[in-house]
Amino acid sequence: MALTAERDLGKLLALILSHARRVTESDAGSLYLVERDERGAPSRLRFAHSQNYSLPAIPLSSFAVPIDHSSLAGYAAATGEPLVIGDVYLLPEGAAYRQNRSFDETIGYRTKSMLVLPMKTHRDEIIGVLQLINRKHDPDARLACPASFEQEVVPFDARCVEIATALASQAAVAIENGRLYEDIERLFEGFVTAAVTAIESRDPATSGHSGRVASMTVELAQAVDQLGSGPYRNVKFTREQLRELRYAGLLHDFGKVGVREQVLVKEKKLYPQDLELIRHRFAYLGQRTELEFERARAELLLAGGRPAYDAGLAPIECERRKRREELAHFLETVVQANEPTVLDEGSFEALEAIGQRTFVDFDGRMRPLLEDHELQFLMIRRGNLDEEERREIESHVTHTYRFLEQIPWTRELRAIPRIAYAHHEKLNGHGYPNQVTGIAIPVQARIMTIADIFDALTATDRPYKRAVPRDRALDILGMEAKGGTIDPALLETFIGARVFESSAPAGD
Repeated sequence: MALTAERDLGKLLALILSHARRVTESDAGSLYLVERDERGAPSRLRFAHSQNYSLPAIPLSSFAVPIDHSSLAGYAAATGEPLVIGDVYLLPEGAAYRQNRSFDETIGYRTKSMLVLPMKTHRDEIIGVLQLINRKHDPDARLACPASFEQEVVPFDARCVEIATALASQAAVAIENGRLYEDIERLFEGFVTAAVTAIESRDPATSGHSGRVASMTVELAQAVDQLGSGPYRNVKFTREQLRELRYAGLLHDFGKVGVREQVLVKEKKLYPQDLELIRHRFAYLGQRTELEFERARAELLLAGGRPAYDAGLAPIECERRKRREELAHFLETVVQANEPTVLDEGSFEALEAIGQRTFVDFDGRMRPLLEDHELQFLMIRRGNLDEEERREIESHVTHTYRFLEQIPWTRELRAIPRIAYAHHEKLNGHGYPNQVTGIAIPVQARIMTIADIFDALTATDRPYKRAVPRDRALDILGMEAKGGTIDPALLETFIGARVFESSAPAGD
């Protein structure tokens, strides 16, 4: 039951070996796992885990041995036959297998009795080798000197072989399941990585955002898990729940694949082609000013001669300079208004005044200096999106949810769609897409919201806004908490645990 329940391969190997040693009263043991080549055929044995009761602090490193008769483990894997050896130092001359004594000589140990068992799956495939070393009279005795090895170590009997073989069979199935679980996790990690790559390829400006949000979200959840007081003192996150939270953080923006690219990558309030059109308009008006000046100057000279020209030139030059400065000022106002802002900002009287000015175009039509749709974008008070664009961007949450809902999640990961769906909700109901409030928002989503906002504020790779310094970002989060949009207790933990330090973008 214990082997079936454990999914972590490292912990599983330790569990197998400790129980095998316990039931056979062995002082030491080791586990080897079969490695396969590109075709899936067994290629070698990888030393995977070791335990030694008498020498618990032995430093060990990973190594591989061939699947052949050059070692006891290799022989068992090659033949599929168990080995029961009374004393490995007294192997007969014609033995088909050999024992390498260099390990004993290095650590000062005496390997004597051994039980080497191939671990076979239900398909009779060998998945590894279990080695049990030095069965003892007294399981609690430590083998500290040559005499203790002679006095305590006994051969493995038929009962040991029987029970260890049964355990090895169960262990093989457990290892196969553990590896399958790891393969599934790697497969899913690959899928998540590909999904995040797809998001960031459509919106390069937010490259790294999903990873940073996932990292800070998990770190804040771990900090909440350690709280001993406050409203979240009883909230605990298991390893599986933290993994669920990490995946939700990585995939929270996947729905952006359903948003038009021009909206997704929009940098300023105006689209580039709109600002270019305004620049051409002002350039045309500048050229027209120069043309009118030259015409007025010529008319002055023709009408009154040189004396009248000299007397009347200054006023028309003053008028030309005034109009050129006015056009430059108007264009500078437009360019400045085109920059997005983090908070609500903007007094738009100057823009409205420009919008009321008119000019005569090439076709002789009277037109406003700024078109209605241009004024609409330039007068956006916060950010760079108008209401229609904002709704389209906000739709990414619904796209994310609908996509994630189609995935047949395991029981441990089934909350991912719901967590990602709620990361833009606000405690006061002013969020989106469902305007839910308070406890209707999962605590995991409330945690992610803080990480998401902090990273959006401090990110240095957003072309549509300047990065906000860390302290200013925390102040803005504090204002959001006071305004009832984000959770003040979670924000306090975010700041107290200094979660922002480890995952804030470089250069902050």
